Amino acid sequence: MRRTIGPYPDLGVEKARRQAHVWLGLLAEGKNPFKEDDDRARIKLTLNCVFADYVKARKTLKPQTVLDYQQMVNRAFRDWRNRSLSEVTKTMVQQRHRWLGRRNGPHYANNALRLLRALYNFAGAAYDDVEGHPLIPVNPVTVLTQTRAWYPKVRRRTVITRAQLPAWYTAVLALRDQLKNPKKPDDGLDPDAALVSDYLLLLLFTGLRRNEAASLRFDQIDFVDRTLTIPDTKNGEPLTLPLSDFLVTLLERRARETTGAFVFPGEGKRGHLIEPKRHVKRVIKESGVPFMLHDLRRTFITLAESLDLSHYAIKRLVNHKISGDVTAGYVVTDVSRLREPMQRVTDRIRAIAEIEERLVVFPGGRASR
Repeated sequence: MRRTIGPYPDLGVEKARRQAHVWLGLLAEGKNPFKEDDDRARIKLTLNCVFADYVKARKTLKPQTVLDYQQMVNRAFRDWRNRSLSEVTKTMVQQRHRWLGRRNGPHYANNALRLLRALYNFAGAAYDDVEGHPLIPVNPVTVLTQTRAWYPKVRRRTVITRAQLPAWYTAVLALRDQLKNPKKPDDGLDPDAALVSDYLLLLLFTGLRRNEAASLRFDQIDFVDRTLTIPDTKNGEPLTLPLSDFLVTLLERRARETTGAFVFPGEGKRGHLIEPKRHVKRVIKESGVPFMLHDLRRTFITLAESLDLSHYAIKRLVNHKISGDVTAGYVVTDVSRLREPMQRVTDRIRAIAEIEERLVVFPGGRASR
């Protein structure tokens, strides 16, 4: 075991020798002369400090993921942020898990404690005492596994059904006619409502994840090749989708009605649409169809499967990884081969929704913004 006594020449040889003899004497008596130092180091390992080091070490974390984690720490463990990890007991973990389950729901409780578990695992590997042993040797979150206390994982399976789609679609189109202030019609239409209308349609007709669509930029759209590219996706693999005729028309309209880099601009720091809760509530009220944004992705996948499209084509359209399938490694699915499946899904959605075409096609490619 090595221990630094102090810097030379600030600390003289004689003083260093005397200090070494003191330590050796304590070791000979079976005592740890560095226990106080270890205890002080352990106290400094607060939840906030460990989280900051965790984020620095995980270089592949996306900014949005870091933000989500930070918000979870602030919300779920607000009173633990300046507490040393060594002070958190298994009983405290069990109580916090149950409390979060009652207050925020089982899904949130599980995710919050999984993050805490990851921070403890990181601390156990990253911080050692002077003898090379972990400063945080015990992960109290393991008690949830040992006692089988995790909430059962219930995967959401909600979609907009065939019977619901016409009413939902009509309500989405009606957003474009929504007034800024219904009591003052002279104030004009709500531009954000028209933007959200197109955003919801894009989600339904592409199956994109909500953040991928909300942060879409015009430089990611090729109106000549009729493609859309998402360079930074959830699974880390870039996605290029062919655009159906309906999508080309919708995006050309966005180009005419929008200024700036984003297809769906917003007033926040990020510059793009974040969470259109108010307008989603309006669609739910008008259509009588309760839905969440991710339901539109599941609806796209469900309708694609109903067309008996290739299993590989569907996975490629929604950018799902194909693992454990030897055949998949030999299948090359380029954008041109996905164009016909994408158009078929568009046609099926429009047929089910009994859509009366309201979008005007402007020939000649992308209009100027």
